[in-house]
Amino acid sequence: MPAIKKTTYKDHVVEHVYQSLLDGRCHPGEQLKEGLIAAELGISRAPVREALKELTARGIVVYRPQVGCFLAQPSPQEIGDAYTARGLIEGYALMTTRHLFSSADLSRLHLLVEEMGQAAQRGDRKEVVEVGDTFHTMLVGKAINSQLAEYLERLRLKLHVLFCRYWPELYTPEEIAERHRRIVVSLQSGDARLIEETVRSHYSESGGKIAVLALTVRERHAA
Repeated sequence: MPAIKKTTYKDHVVEHVYQSLLDGRCHPGEQLKEGLIAAELGISRAPVREALKELTARGIVVYRPQVGCFLAQPSPQEIGDAYTARGLIEGYALMTTRHLFSSADLSRLHLLVEEMGQAAQRGDRKEVVEVGDTFHTMLVGKAINSQLAEYLERLRLKLHVLFCRYWPELYTPEEIAERHRRIVVSLQSGDARLIEETVRSHYSESGGKIAVLALTVRERHAA
């Protein structure tokens, strides 16, 4: 049985499903069966059931009455809405805490940008997402509004799964780094309006591109 890294078995199941999506071991539309997950992880069904409920709330899983739980296949509209929401919340959070970032913080953000670009050069989808998670978590980490933190966390995994799946078709490795570098530069400027607009644009651009790709994939499968 894999080592339990999280506080609870429920958290471990959530992480297990999330990592399976990032690794390509499972795919949108596939059914998730409580018994199989419980057996695979060596735990009871109760925490698996709790985890599936949480993943449903986060938009990773869809529950179909009398049928079961399936990995979500969000529509283009849902994708665009999720990215727009994340951009609005993160942009506001960073704008209001811009004065709390030290020179050491900014240097760390620049380093993460370089690491992201290097991972993209290697074509490592998962590492790009993981380094990006560290980057964006650092951007919003100084916000003290608990509601903002809750909404951001609800969107985090959903957007990571989508970006991991599509980013090689969206951006070159150089663009991956440059898009994130623009956020750090806006933060260094201290200009509240520029910071918010840069973050919102960052997310709306990706959301729009992923929505188009998702629609293309749907139409291809329907043909």
